[in-house]
Amino acid sequence: MPESSVPADIPAAVARAAETDGFSGVVLIRRGEDTLHACVTGLAQRAWQVPHTLDTRFRVASVSKMFTAVGVLQLVERGRLDLDAPIVELLDLADTTISAQVTVRQLLTMTGGIADWFDETGDWEATWAELLRTHPVYLLRRNADYLPLFADKPARFPPGERHEYNGASYILLGMLIEQLTMAPFAEHLREHVFDPAAMTDTDLLPLEADAPRVADGYVPARDGTGTITGWTRNIYATTPEPAADGGATATAADLIAFTQALRAGALLPDQAVAEMLAPRVAEREEKVRGYLWHYGYGVMSILDDDGTVIRWGHTGEEDGVSTRLYHYPSLNIDVAICANTSWSAGKLAWNIHDLLLP
Repeated sequence: MPESSVPADIPAAVARAAETDGFSGVVLIRRGEDTLHACVTGLAQRAWQVPHTLDTRFRVASVSKMFTAVGVLQLVERGRLDLDAPIVELLDLADTTISAQVTVRQLLTMTGGIADWFDETGDWEATWAELLRTHPVYLLRRNADYLPLFADKPARFPPGERHEYNGASYILLGMLIEQLTMAPFAEHLREHVFDPAAMTDTDLLPLEADAPRVADGYVPARDGTGTITGWTRNIYATTPEPAADGGATATAADLIAFTQALRAGALLPDQAVAEMLAPRVAEREEKVRGYLWHYGYGVMSILDDDGTVIRWGHTGEEDGVSTRLYHYPSLNIDVAICANTSWSAGKLAWNIHDLLLP
């Protein structure tokens, strides 16, 4: 690949994603300060036909777990926290079913085996719909509000046995940040993550916030063939405020600013960055698309057969939100894909991946 360009087929891939998957948003590809590709398509607000721009701010769902992980590791670096300390003691959770053996490190890698506040292991859409029917989701405003949804449920497996994707682990980490810093979670991230990373368009905003340039989220309605027949707002379908397991609002450029600041040592010392990015536990036993999949401290990585990290970053999905943030070490390329339409960034991200690494 030429040093200053990306494959010419990327615009066509974005157009296909818009047509077939309802992709609506921004694709930004950078190498350092050089923008290799920037593409904008679709509407930030459908009723008034307001188009996206490169400055549109998107809710980014679980990509925010990377911000939480940085916040935890910063406390470790300051001597405020031991990664192997038991979370039950740190948060006084002895009256819950959470095992006394679950450590902060296991929460970061999602190997603690605790129950999740939302079980993502089965039929995602059916389980989410049931949660919305049985719990007033609009009351989930703070990290602690999620605790009753999982703290007294049986463990999934013994601590440290394996990895299983788990948002509740990051809810506990957010509560821990709040307890150790005596500051609201959002305030802490603004001061210690967003500001030093120069993420000037990133914040933890509620859905009802009157904030500039924030895209509304849309959920597709489909017919029996899977064809999109219409759209609904996500205001009754997702949590009203972000939490430590996801939901920040950012531009694509700010997401890339985060990965660059992390690598440059602006958020953590170099050794701590290496610790965060290390592919620590297998996400699954089998290969997917020819790669081994591992999870670190809030970081998803894919590896080749030699154990070389091909790509690291995180995904983000919720109703009305679809996000990918990836760094390709061998290419020194960052890719941010932000959409305000459900489940529309994943296939596009793989198409771009295959074009970058043919």
